[in-house]
Amino acid sequence: MSSRAILLHIAGLWLLSTLDASGKLLVLAGVPVLVVTWFRYVVHTVLMSAILLPTRGKALLRTRSLPRQLLRGVLMIATSVLFFTLLGRAPLAEATAMNFMAPLFVMALAPWLLGESHRRHRWIGVAVGFAGMLVVVRPGGQLDGPGVALGLACALCFALFQLATRRVAHDDALTTNYYGGLSGSVALTLGLPFYWQLPPLEVWQWVLLVSTGLTGFFGHWMQAAAYKRAPATLLAPFSYLQILSATALGWAVFGQLPDRVTALGIALICAAGLGVALVEGWLARRQSRGVKAP
Repeated sequence: MSSRAILLHIAGLWLLSTLDASGKLLVLAGVPVLVVTWFRYVVHTVLMSAILLPTRGKALLRTRSLPRQLLRGVLMIATSVLFFTLLGRAPLAEATAMNFMAPLFVMALAPWLLGESHRRHRWIGVAVGFAGMLVVVRPGGQLDGPGVALGLACALCFALFQLATRRVAHDDALTTNYYGGLSGSVALTLGLPFYWQLPPLEVWQWVLLVSTGLTGFFGHWMQAAAYKRAPATLLAPFSYLQILSATALGWAVFGQLPDRVTALGIALICAAGLGVALVEGWLARRQSRGVKAP
């Protein structure tokens, strides 16, 4: 069961990297970021509605806190818009690495926003990850000033989104996923007349637009299926394999590879997050055996 969960998790990450690469291609082709985001959420929501509403009905919408679900939806939209905008300015691997600062921001903010305890290993992880980020965004690197600002804003927004997700953990995971897509679809559709401007697109580009919703839906479905079969502490370290998929797609599709110094910074960010995830898993196993955490 664990090996199947790990495979599902990794496959989902590859699909999500494919979504990112598709979004980057479309933004570079001149498609407005908000239009790409609209397609991503609307197709996602249509698929979820077609598959889940016939079997779950109104139960899919049952939540203990609608305001928290809507806040999470707003943060989800903001994160997507910021990340697609970042992809228009930054290589895929670097943009993905910047986004991996989000778990470190979560660790830094959780004691104040969620009341979690301060732990030394988390702060060490934050410091190492921040050092890696400084290496990636160094003067003369592959990110310009606006790209750095976008990357930090996206990572911070993604961190707030993850914190908001924890605040609705009492709801069914599919309900939370559905509200996220529905919120994005409704909000972006209301604004559609103000930003619907498309350059002439070829057939494959239209297919790519629709595919963003497909890869987003199936990528998140695989993630949910993986976390249903295995604990988060087991799967979290494998999340950093997404850097490999982002690097591979960045090279295959865009001919972009991080230079050695940037690769070192990416490695530091991944090592920080991976190290904290491994320590958290070890502490969780100790706690399950009744051993007091240090």
